[in-house]
Amino acid sequence: MSVSPVKPLTGAIESGVHRFAVRVYFEDTDFSGVVYHANYLRYMERARSDLLRVAGIDQREAHASGTGVYAIRDLSIDYLSPARLEDDLLIETRVTALGAATVSMVQAISRDGRLLTDATIRAAFLTPDGRPRRQPADWMAGFRRLMIQP
Repeated sequence: MSVSPVKPLTGAIESGVHRFAVRVYFEDTDFSGVVYHANYLRYMERARSDLLRVAGIDQREAHASGTGVYAIRDLSIDYLSPARLEDDLLIETRVTALGAATVSMVQAISRDGRLLTDATIRAAFLTPDGRPRRQPADWMAGFRRLMIQP
């Protein structure tokens, strides 16, 4: 019997918004069945990593070649309503600003169209030794394309 390879789902960019779906599993929740607060940050990190992948940015290669890596410089998060076990969540990410060595984004987590959590994030592009570095020009061009709303 031949088994087809199963690949992780990937998000999609539509009208400048990256959409990424996740499901809440038992391991994501606390003793009350509500998603543990730090896991919202994990969901957002997955969505940002997927946004980079969908935009053609190879983080692993950038790290291996010494080009650089992104690190969160600052983050503000607002928890509005809890997510629970078995919920299907949608993480939407929008690029809002771009600097020579930074990219700012807003992210929202919703369930069935209801906003549960939102955040503003600024990531800095760093050298392997942790110093700010200009983002590669093609990466910046990709982010600029995401900022353009039709």
